[in-house]
Amino acid sequence: MPPAQRRRSTAAAALLAVTLLAGCADTGGAKGKSGGEPPLGPVAVNPATISLSFPMDAYTDTDSERGLMDAAQYRLTAQCMARYGFSYEQAPKPAADVAAASKEDRHQNLFGTVDPVYAATYGYAPDAGRPRPPRPTPPQLSDSASTVLFGQRPEDSGRQQADPGPMSDEEAQAADSGLTVGGQKVPAGGCQREGYRKLYTPTKDSVDLLFSFGLASEAHTRAQEDSRVGEVLAKWSECMGKAGYGGVKSPYEVIEKLGLQNDKAGPKAVAVATKDVACKREVNLVGIWAAAEVAYQERLVEEHAQTLALYKKQREARLKLAASLA
Repeated sequence: MPPAQRRRSTAAAALLAVTLLAGCADTGGAKGKSGGEPPLGPVAVNPATISLSFPMDAYTDTDSERGLMDAAQYRLTAQCMARYGFSYEQAPKPAADVAAASKEDRHQNLFGTVDPVYAATYGYAPDAGRPRPPRPTPPQLSDSASTVLFGQRPEDSGRQQADPGPMSDEEAQAADSGLTVGGQKVPAGGCQREGYRKLYTPTKDSVDLLFSFGLASEAHTRAQEDSRVGEVLAKWSECMGKAGYGGVKSPYEVIEKLGLQNDKAGPKAVAVATKDVACKREVNLVGIWAAAEVAYQERLVEEHAQTLALYKKQREARLKLAASLA
C-alpha cells in the first residue's frame, strides 16, 4: 500500500454513480471466503477517485476526523496536566469541518497519480499547491512538568523504557508508574500516554486502532496480486513503454525507475506523469483495480464481521468523546 494512502478522504458517491462498463464483471473463479479470486461487481469507466467508495471506508477516519481526534487527545492530555497544576498550552489541530470533509478525496493516491490536471501541473510532487498548517510550538516544560507529561524523569529520557505500561485506561487505573510529583502519582506513561488511552484504548476489549487499516492494506495487496489487475497493469506498462518509459511494471515504482526522485515537479516529471495518467485512462486501470479492491474488502469485512462491529462501535464512541471536547 502506498504511504500516501493514509490521506484518503470521504467518498460521497458510490461506483454505481459513475458510468458503468456493461458486462465487465468477471466471475473470476471460486466464490469462497478465502479461496480463489472473488467476482467483481460493476466496473466504472475511469472514475474520479473522489467518487470511489470502499467497504472499509465505514471503519476509517477522514482527514477532518483525524484532526478532531488529534485535538481531543491534546485536550485530554492538557486535562491530565492540569491535575498536577501544570498548564499545557499548545495549539491543537483544527477540529473537523463537515463542509471540508465532504470535499476530501481519501483515495486520491491509492493508484498513484490519476488526476490529469494535477499531473500536467505538478507531476509527482506530493500535495503541491496545498497549504500546510504551521506546526505548533512545543511548550517549555519544567523538569516536574516533563516527568508528568512523559512518565519519566528528564534524566531518563534518553533511555528506552523496558515496559510500555498498561495498554488500556482500564488497566492503567491499577498500575503504578513508580513516580510521584507534588504528592500525586504520575500515570503510567505520563499524561501523554493517558490522553491516548482515554481516547483510543479505554477498556481491555478495545480493538487495535490499526485493525481496519491493516485489513484495508491486506485487501489492497490481494487486489494488486489479482490476475485481472495484473492484466490491466501489464497493459498500462506496455502503454508506458511505447511512450519511451519502459521497464515500469507498477505505478508505485515510476519515480524510482525513471529517476525522478530529486525533481518530482520538473519538466520530465510532468511529462511522465501526464503520460502515466493517460495510459491509466486508456486501459481503465482505476476502474478495474477499484472493483477488485471492493471485492477483496467485502470478503475481509465478512470474515472479520464480529471484530469490525466492535471496532465500529468503539470508533463511534471515540468520535462522540472527541466532539464533546471540541
